[in-house]
Amino acid sequence: MKVGNIIQLLEQIAPPSLQESYDNCGLLTGNDHWECSGIICTLDVTEATIQEAIDRNCNLIVAHHPLIFGGLKKLTGRNYVEKAVIAAIKNDIAIYAIHTNLDNVITGVNGRIADKLGLINRTVLLPKDSLLRKLYTYVPTAHAEKVKQALFDAGAGNIGQYSECSFAVNGEGTFKGNDQTNPFVGEKNQRHTEQEVKIEVIFPEYCQQSLLKALFESHPYEEVAYDIISLENTYSAIGSGLVGELTAPMEEGSFLSFLKEQFNLKLIKHTALRGKPIQKVALCGGAGSFLTKKAIAAKADIYISSDYKYHEFFDAEKKIIIADIGHWESEQYTIDILTEVLQSNFPTFAVLKTKIITNPVFYFH
Repeated sequence: MKVGNIIQLLEQIAPPSLQESYDNCGLLTGNDHWECSGIICTLDVTEATIQEAIDRNCNLIVAHHPLIFGGLKKLTGRNYVEKAVIAAIKNDIAIYAIHTNLDNVITGVNGRIADKLGLINRTVLLPKDSLLRKLYTYVPTAHAEKVKQALFDAGAGNIGQYSECSFAVNGEGTFKGNDQTNPFVGEKNQRHTEQEVKIEVIFPEYCQQSLLKALFESHPYEEVAYDIISLENTYSAIGSGLVGELTAPMEEGSFLSFLKEQFNLKLIKHTALRGKPIQKVALCGGAGSFLTKKAIAAKADIYISSDYKYHEFFDAEKKIIIADIGHWESEQYTIDILTEVLQSNFPTFAVLKTKIITNPVFYFH
């Protein structure tokens, strides 16, 4: 098993193109051609995590948070980042980060938080725009279904909760091949008219390479005619935060107790209770104060996130409860996501959860 095989799987689940512009996802140390001896899944990378990988015979660490976030100008071991990078390089440990690209997938970090709370009717709180493309292609009538199915299998045709969405219209296509051609139908140097179907499908831009591969392999023509255009539509399955509903309303105190239990919390920092039941829940793993207004606009009863500053709690304006549960606490189950995905796809391979709690925050009580 190569390190690159594992990366290929992770990037199918959370394509690197979905990361935010400030982020630094991907392979940070090591080489994707290395043979992989085992994988450690963790939230953060520290010297202790590197040592754990060595002790457990794993030469790949898959982490949520990138060890190298800003630029590294020196490697002198003067801080925890430099020390960990030096240890990784010295011991041939590959480090792969899957951060905001996993945050931005509805089944990723926020999806797992929603699982723990039993939320239904989930939608992305702040969907991304300019991610969608539309493909037009022209296929002989007898081959239209085969091509459509290939495009669907490659990731096209998903709109909201619907899959295999397309539009088709019948028409006539004409073409004339020269002496260098080998036409599927018709004769060289003679214009041919063929009954064709124009197929239209929407797809996310990160699927474009696999989509075109599927198109070329399934299409019978020697030269495939197609057009791709960019769309301004938002992509409802990709973006920041998530909003969903409890199966039944809960009293505020009961919900906070439930939240505390599900996430093994020492405490919850929150704004004033409103004396109203909780049913609609907005959330964002990690630092999510930038989504407060979106949570209010979604008419959520509570917004669960972390890293709120003092004055940001005032933004609730008695319209919502803000619950800050801590950064590590909100993302702790990301380790489970990574482990489950890797174990299910590589069942005979060593995929391990870290035994180290990397949370730098402690509570005195």
